[in-house]
Amino acid sequence: MHPLLSLSVFWLLPLALTLEDNSPLVPRRSVPYDRDNTPLFREEGVFNYSTMLLREDLEVLVLGAREAVYALDLSDISKKLSSVKWEVTQQQKDECKNKGKDPEMDCKNYIRILHKTDDNRMYVCGTNAFDPECDYMSYENGRLTLENKAEDGKGKCPFDPFQRYASIMFENNLYSATSMNFLGSEPVLMRSSPVTIRTEFKSSWLHEPDFVSMAEIPESQMSAGGDDDKVYLFFSETAVECDCYNKLVVSRVARVCKGDLGGQRTLQKKWTSFLKARMDCPVLDSQLPYIIQDAYRWCDSQKPWKDCLFYAVFTPQSETSDMSAVCAYRVSDISRVFAEGKYKTPVTVETSFVKWVMYSGDVPDPRPGACIDNNARKAGITQTLDLPDPTLQFIKLRPLMDQAIQPIGDKPVLVRRGATFTRIVVNQVQATDGRKYHVMFIGTKKGTLLKAVNYDGEMFIIEEAQIFPFPESIKILKFSNVTGQLYAGSDYRAAQMPVATCGRYLSCMDCVLARDPYCGWDKVAGNCTLLSSSQSELIQSVKEGNASICPKADPVEPVNRSILPGGNLKLPCPLLSNLAETTWERDGTLLVPANRFQFQQDGLLILNAVESDTGRYRCLSVEHSKAGNYTTTVAEYLVGKSPAGPGDKNQILLQPQRDGPSVAGLQAVIGILLISLLALLAWNFYKGHLPLPWNCGKQTREPHEQGGPNSSVTYHDAQKPAPLEDKPLVTGRDNVNSNNNHSRGETAFIAADEETDAPKVIFPPLQYIDDESEI
Repeated sequence: MHPLLSLSVFWLLPLALTLEDNSPLVPRRSVPYDRDNTPLFREEGVFNYSTMLLREDLEVLVLGAREAVYALDLSDISKKLSSVKWEVTQQQKDECKNKGKDPEMDCKNYIRILHKTDDNRMYVCGTNAFDPECDYMSYENGRLTLENKAEDGKGKCPFDPFQRYASIMFENNLYSATSMNFLGSEPVLMRSSPVTIRTEFKSSWLHEPDFVSMAEIPESQMSAGGDDDKVYLFFSETAVECDCYNKLVVSRVARVCKGDLGGQRTLQKKWTSFLKARMDCPVLDSQLPYIIQDAYRWCDSQKPWKDCLFYAVFTPQSETSDMSAVCAYRVSDISRVFAEGKYKTPVTVETSFVKWVMYSGDVPDPRPGACIDNNARKAGITQTLDLPDPTLQFIKLRPLMDQAIQPIGDKPVLVRRGATFTRIVVNQVQATDGRKYHVMFIGTKKGTLLKAVNYDGEMFIIEEAQIFPFPESIKILKFSNVTGQLYAGSDYRAAQMPVATCGRYLSCMDCVLARDPYCGWDKVAGNCTLLSSSQSELIQSVKEGNASICPKADPVEPVNRSILPGGNLKLPCPLLSNLAETTWERDGTLLVPANRFQFQQDGLLILNAVESDTGRYRCLSVEHSKAGNYTTTVAEYLVGKSPAGPGDKNQILLQPQRDGPSVAGLQAVIGILLISLLALLAWNFYKGHLPLPWNCGKQTREPHEQGGPNSSVTYHDAQKPAPLEDKPLVTGRDNVNSNNNHSRGETAFIAADEETDAPKVIFPPLQYIDDESEI
């Protein structure tokens, strides 16, 4: 790394800490895994549940995994309705192994493409042991069936199951972004039908890309200029335009036109409308750009396409930062850069070095990269095959735009330190104030789901819920408008959870301070409920968190507790919010932490109690919101002196024992032990088991006595421990020289001293769960 860049990273650390202190990056509530509200699906021996298709018309979730496709009940995915296996043959596995791939990890069929076709069938593709293949699949009468109409999947589906890709089915045409060859060295954006069109194999078009996602925008609707629909591709790649020592990765958005047929002579069967631009998501003015990991298209069906938004999650490419961010982009801003922006052009400097600069020369007409519109049709150009060569030569050389795409407000809508963001979906909900809010659901690498809203520039995380029993990276995230449920997949299972669980909030103040646009307090029923399921007028204040509008809460019923003098007592007080502070009162007076009064996260611990510790204890939760500070009583206890007896169940330590053996008896026992120890030492000196202190020097001067007359090992050498030899961790059943970076098989630890005859110690195999897919 450049020295100045290294210094800049350390200069930014205080700024990062300041942001963390002043921003509500902590979720208001941390929700552990809830088995009752989170149905799970997994099947023994099957991994990589990372491809999903919502068939809301069939009330089915189609789930693609390794060598299997499942049809699950959309309302409860723990119920399997049907399944079909798609396994590779032994011959395919052998061929894959002969090409240097791992037979148990790589040479399987990972389902990667699942799309609905216009005739209500499904198009499915798999890696097929590094020989991708596609087929059609149907779901009828509760049964999932593969039609066995094998199609070549090259360019549609990746060869490598751990390589990132993107695809979309638009008007029965498959658009895919993946690699065309076995080595993964020919990246391509391709449309498979009706006329196969792809990108050029040039670094100026795609340079070591990582594809993220694709989306279509119906820009032909209500278009005054007769424009065409577009397909947008989000990815990251090594920047060709960067004038730097090391490789720099940047985020990109590219787009192509639906009606593109390629050129007549130049760019035959290649995109004539492929343009790309850099995407910025500025976080703390970081020197290295953040890298896009996922993008989600949000559109209002009642508004034109120009009001559509793209929400994207970004993570740092430097290990010095653990911040993740969400940025939002207007489709109209992206479209404007492609339609009106300047181009970048390569310029040869010093005979060999190529530098990319803004193109300032004449631009051909029709505009390079533009779709066929009314102006082109007036000039007699009705399809891309009619485009003149100057326009095609220009776009072949210069597909990169000079201007970068900036997010709304030129800043992220959410920044958070901690678990790395992986996936995002966004849903719009109307609150009681009549406004519509975009709720972001963000998956992380540790298997949690963040629920967050940006309230007019204020970043607020409502909750962070653990959706898997164990920390597992969320590889895919889907949302169903029909069921109002979220569906997530990891390497080991799939999970389902509702957009809101309002029942977690037990009081009006807790419900309002949650600032969850899905939830409101029902004064009649006396509970926190979903807005969509209630006919009553609900109490809610999402922008301000104004809990003063809540009715006066019923007093908390005090609980009787008792203590023994000298004993310990725990008074539980559950934490209602991560943003709240807990205080304790005794008989109306604020209690200050001391040696005997320890404030813990879940309660108060009284140590070595005395009689004056009795009284009325109240646990108060104080939470700050934009509308003010709000205090609520969480728990109340009446602590009295315990009568003679074992005490109550909250006595965590018994009173010190006062009755027992006398001090004189204890001293007698200690004396007997000391005499026995001295006698034992004398016996060992007499038998020679321990050398006398005055004989130590003699043993040092006669080293050969230790090993006999022919021994070459001195006394000093014998006392030195043998150096520990570094031994590798041996993994695998048969083959430990795998080219893969994935752990597999059984694991054994073997430690042996090869220079001696010491026996090898072999520990029993450790069972663990294999990470099947790191895409």
